[in-house]
Formats: sequence, C-alpha cells, structure tokens
Amino acid sequence: MAVSSVTKIARKRLAWLLTLAITFAAIIGLGLVTKQAGATFAPQLALDLQGGTSIILSPTVGEGQKVTQEQLQQAVSIIRQRIDSTGVSEATITTSSDNNIVVEIPGTPSEQTLTLIKSSAKLEFRPVILSDSGATTTIGGNTSATASPSAKAAAKPSATPAASAAPTPTATPTDASDTNWVSPALRTQFNSLNCATEFRKPGQVDDPTKPLITCDSSRYQKFLLGPVELDGTNISNADAGTVTTSTGASTNTWAVNLSFDGNGTNIFAAVTKRLVSLSSPRNQFAVTIDGYVITAPATQAVIANGNAQITGSFTAESSKALADQLKYGSLPFGFQVQSQENISATLGSASLQGGLLAGLIGLLLVVIYSVFQYRSLAIVTIGSLVVAAVITYLVIALLSWRQGYRLSLSGIAGLIVAIGITADSFIVYFERVRDELRDGRPLNAAVEAGWKRAIRTILVSDGVSLLSAVVLYLLTVGSVRGFAYTLGLTTLIDLLVVTLFTHPMLELLAQVQYFASGHKWSGFDVKTFAATAYVGRGKFNVSESVSDAKRGKASKEAAKRQTIAERKAAKSQEGND
Repeated sequence: MAVSSVTKIARKRLAWLLTLAITFAAIIGLGLVTKQAGATFAPQLALDLQGGTSIILSPTVGEGQKVTQEQLQQAVSIIRQRIDSTGVSEATITTSSDNNIVVEIPGTPSEQTLTLIKSSAKLEFRPVILSDSGATTTIGGNTSATASPSAKAAAKPSATPAASAAPTPTATPTDASDTNWVSPALRTQFNSLNCATEFRKPGQVDDPTKPLITCDSSRYQKFLLGPVELDGTNISNADAGTVTTSTGASTNTWAVNLSFDGNGTNIFAAVTKRLVSLSSPRNQFAVTIDGYVITAPATQAVIANGNAQITGSFTAESSKALADQLKYGSLPFGFQVQSQENISATLGSASLQGGLLAGLIGLLLVVIYSVFQYRSLAIVTIGSLVVAAVITYLVIALLSWRQGYRLSLSGIAGLIVAIGITADSFIVYFERVRDELRDGRPLNAAVEAGWKRAIRTILVSDGVSLLSAVVLYLLTVGSVRGFAYTLGLTTLIDLLVVTLFTHPMLELLAQVQYFASGHKWSGFDVKTFAATAYVGRGKFNVSESVSDAKRGKASKEAAKRQTIAERKAAKSQEGND
C-alpha cells in the first residue's frame, strides 16, 4: 500500500473520532440551549457522593396479621422496578429489622418518583366491556393511526381515572359487564386512546366502582373495563405448572394455576357464571396491576371451587412470571410513610476528591513509565489517554442526561481501572512494532505488521475485561454494578480509541523522518532496545557494541528466564556435546 494511501486512511480515522466526540458534545449542548431537563456537561452523582432523600415505609396490616419476609422482598422488588422505570439509578432499597422498607434516592427526587414509591401495587380483576388494538383508533368506522390533539388530551386521565369524570350512563347498569357503563363520552375517549402515548400518571389511583380505560402492559391492546369485582387480596395462591389431562397425565403445555380464598371463591363463581354466556370480548376477565392489564383470559366454564387455570401460549418462564405477578402483585397491606428526610453523602466530596486524586496519580505514573520506556512515543500514550478520558466523560454526561445514570465511587474505581486497560493496549502495540523492527523491517512496514499482531491480543484482552464486566453487572446489585458498568463502558471505549487514534497516529508518525530514522529518543531506536533482546531458550541476542559487564548481566538474566523445557533442552545439548 502506498504511503499516501496509508496517510489518507489514518487521517480519515482520526476525523471519524473527532466527529464522534463533537457529536456527543453537540447533543448535550443542544439540550442546554433548548433548556431540556437534566441536560448538563457535568455527570450526575450517586447517593454516596451527592446525598439524597431517605423514605421509610411502614406496612399497614389488620389486627392479628403479620408481614412475612417473602412479602417484604416482593415489595422491595416492585418499588425497585418503579424507581428504575423513572430513569433514576443507584437507588438503595432495603428492609429493616422492624419490617420497614427504607428507600434512599440520590439527589432530589421528582414528585413523580415520590408518588411511585409511596403508592402500593394494586392488583384488580375487572370484566372486559370493549377491546381494540392499541396502535390505532376507530371512530365512526374510519381507522386512523393517531387521535386529534383534543382527543389525546382527553385520553390522559388526571389523578382520578378518566372514567370517573364521564357523564352518567344513559341507563343504570345491572352488573359490571353491562354495556350501559359506556356513555358516549367514554366511548369517544376509548376510541381516541393511543397506547403508544403516556396516558396514565405515575401512582394514579383508579376508582374501583367506575369503569377504566387502559392498555395492556405491552401497549398493544386497549381495553374499556368494568368496575372491580375482585382484588389481589382474594388470591390465596398462584403457581405455574403443566396442564394435566382428564386421566392425570401431564402435557407439555404450561399454564398458571390460581386459587381464591373463601370470599373470592364465591365472587369468582358468580362472575364466571355471568361471563361464560357472553360473547367476546365481554367473556374476558382482565387482571390489572397499577391500572395496566397483565392478562385478560376468556371464560370457558363456571368455576365454583375457587381453583382456576389460565392457559395460552405460555413457556415455563412466562407462566412463572405471570404467577408471581398474580401472587405478589398486590400485597395484603399498604404503606404508610413513616418519615421522609434529606440525607448527606455517605462518602462526600472528600472521597470524590480522593478518588480523582488516585486516578491522577495512576495517570501520572503511566505517563512517567511511557516517557522512560518509549521516549518520544509518550506523546501517543498521553494522546490516547486524553482522548479516552474525553470520550468517556462525554458518554457518561450523555448517559446521565438521557438514561439517568449516576456516577458513584465504585464507578470512579471502574474509570481508574480503565487507565490500565488503555495503557495495556498501547504497550502491546508498541512492543509488537519493536519486534518487527528487530526483524529488520522499516518503520512503516513494522507499524502495519505490528498492528495485525497486536489487535488480536488487544481484542482478547478487552474481551476478557468486557466479559467480566457483564457477568458482574448481571449477577450483582448495588455499588458493584456501578463498577461493572463503567468497566464495560471504558473497555469498549478503549477499543474505539486504539483503533481510531493510537493506530492512525503511529501510522502518521512513521512518515516523520525523526521517527523513521530511528533517532535514539524516538522510541524506535533498534540499537537501544535490541542490544540485549531476549530470543528464547534462555538466550539474549547481544550486539557487538555491548560491554562485557552487560554481556555477563545478560547471561545471568537468561539463566533466570529459562523455562523447564529450555533447561531440559540445554542439558540434552550438553550431553550430546
């Protein structure tokens, strides 16, 4: 390949890297100019560095009732899912010895997040009156993909369900499945609902005595449901299993088995007796959690014993997930906010400064080593570290704004480890280039040949680091996940930097006479680093210019470096001699 072609390609790669950095900065800058919430060049800090808000939730139970640890852990899981859905990360949710739940959120949480935390999950059973695709609306027989602005506004309920604000039906409904619940205004609102939009407020509490317009949890189907006839407290048990035939043989079809308590059994028997005679979709009985439909099975028989079975296209995993939702989706107790207060950072600015100081010390040591070992090549080392730092900072700032990511002290530890990962990459590359120079290749050819050998090692090394980060992130919780997240992120950035900066820079420097000539301070002086090059089998390639003292030192070093196989080969050679 011609030198001009190599130079052109190297400059193009550097231009791509510069464009990427400018793009990240421009996105954040545009957010600042347009005054979008959360847009800032400063990454958000986690609870251990910034402080935040602590909320203690106390379960409210009836006289004689007890809260089990299983129920508390399910409550923790529900609250964690709610907080994660708002984009807040690095939140801490734990249980205390007195059965309270302690929620600690970094920074100042929004009212939406606070409402989500304080409201308990509500599981309800409502009959289906109307259903339709959630992606389109049908008005007067004409299908349209979106609703008018006024219709959209009407489809977003306030703190109380939209149905509660609807006019009184034209006739008094006789049961929860009666179509007389559907007033003209309610029908218009149902038709105009687009499930792709946010139509419910966080923590919204629906009136159980009125109809509800909502969508399923996947936002595919929309429903107009009748009043609540059963709630989660009527469920005594729910589990997943395979369907058995009338002879007792087990099949490969998965189902969800549902059992009701005494009161629930009586209510469910009356409901199924009514629904089984209705046509679709009014024969369906929808189950909602926090107002969203998680399943709406059709009734195929009257169930008088309180033991129902939900069948469909279930797998072992999906049936287990639905069973858990039915069993724990609505806890038999609510929550009372015992206290809410601001908390200071557990580690604070001093620890943040200490972490940054540790990173700077590590960075300085890498730079000193590079200058000592690679002379003028240290400019590539420093450049690689600076570029990696800039890209990492911009990515973290962008994630803080768009994904709610917060940087914790463990995350900073992951960033410090990244210095070693980046240093390892350019050391591998430089040493491969030096190997090629020892073999007598000119610098430009050595750079290309060394890159082909180095990139394989770099990919394997970074692949191991990335795999470790993924495993840590998936199998751990809390601060360890923060470390794993930044470790994985910086590993990917290292691959980007070594490909789009380190390699192109070395290609360009190879065209500079100072480096190509092998100047003693260039880092490519073959005489300097090849005078006592180790060549294997306990031997060094010692040049004629080396003094006798250095030759003796090289011989001792060679003896130390011999492997067991090399020593056996040497003894065998001595025996043959």
